[in-house]
Amino acid sequence: MSEFQTISRTAHDELVTAAYRSRGYSMEEAMLGTKLAAEAARHGIRTHHALKALHLDHLFGSEVGGCVPGAEIEVLPSRFPASEVWNANKKLGQAVAYQAIDRAIELADQYGIAQISVDNSFHYLWGGGYVMDAAERGYFAYTNCTSTLAEVVPFGGKFPTLGTNPHSWGIPSQGANGFPIVMDWATSTVAMGRVQALKREGKQLPAGAAVDKNGQPTIDPNEVSALLPFGGHKGYGMSLLNEIFGGLIGGSLPTIRGRRCGDAEEKTTTAFYFHVIHPDALSGNNFAKGRSQSENLKAVLDDILGHGNENAMLPGQIEAKARKASDDAGGLLFTPAEIAEFNELASELGLPALESK
Repeated sequence: MSEFQTISRTAHDELVTAAYRSRGYSMEEAMLGTKLAAEAARHGIRTHHALKALHLDHLFGSEVGGCVPGAEIEVLPSRFPASEVWNANKKLGQAVAYQAIDRAIELADQYGIAQISVDNSFHYLWGGGYVMDAAERGYFAYTNCTSTLAEVVPFGGKFPTLGTNPHSWGIPSQGANGFPIVMDWATSTVAMGRVQALKREGKQLPAGAAVDKNGQPTIDPNEVSALLPFGGHKGYGMSLLNEIFGGLIGGSLPTIRGRRCGDAEEKTTTAFYFHVIHPDALSGNNFAKGRSQSENLKAVLDDILGHGNENAMLPGQIEAKARKASDDAGGLLFTPAEIAEFNELASELGLPALESK
């Protein structure tokens, strides 16, 4: 971890909250946006922390009308008690997502299973943060969203018509293995936030991740025009799933999403989907050798990681390790280049520069 320096979480949160407040967001929105950013940094998610969030808001959000500070969520009529559909009215995505997870947990407590579909929102950044939050509270959770822009070329195509479209699952497995299993990935080979991070650090992309403006493969982050789906047709299928969900919820054409559109009848906003399951709703109550549900999960994981597989990893293990490193350091870990960018923001806001411990 020698390349990282420690920044106090309090100092980080004060700066990021001030940045959101300077753009017109309510204190609640600013605090939830800051919470997601801090948790991303704490868990080593360098592609979706505050620098990415504020950059995204600057390009596509509050400054250009893609996100409306202070917007109120409208819960639409539904004949299904365990399902809700929300019109977010372009509210900050992180604020919407945290509320959606909380509401889905309330419904799952009552009905065993719940889903929240969200139309007209703004990108919520790190999807894994929301399902991890649910998993730490004992629930199985899933979310997907349509990304702000269409930046991914479909399998066999040449023009970007898909978002990076992440899928995120959270499994309350901490009793079995010490941390919640969290499966969270963009359906592109790398996230666009990763491209930006590599550009910031002066590093190159892996081969097969991106193409330039001529559709030719590139490893130079400065030349990236579009991304490629991971796993060929498999990643393409998962990315397509998000677009289908978004289209069914109310989202419009991927190629105009996040952009100014000359057709006033089209929509350019993002759609979210959340799904939460109470663990009791899954249980068949017939576990071998009298094991409990939690004990049975541990037995399954131990079997998977046994037989010489002791060095294999579980999804979420890297994030758990990063979280421990952050907590042991007593703050949030950033590279010198990231801290320099934070301090440019602090200077713009007339605030003291962040100082590493």
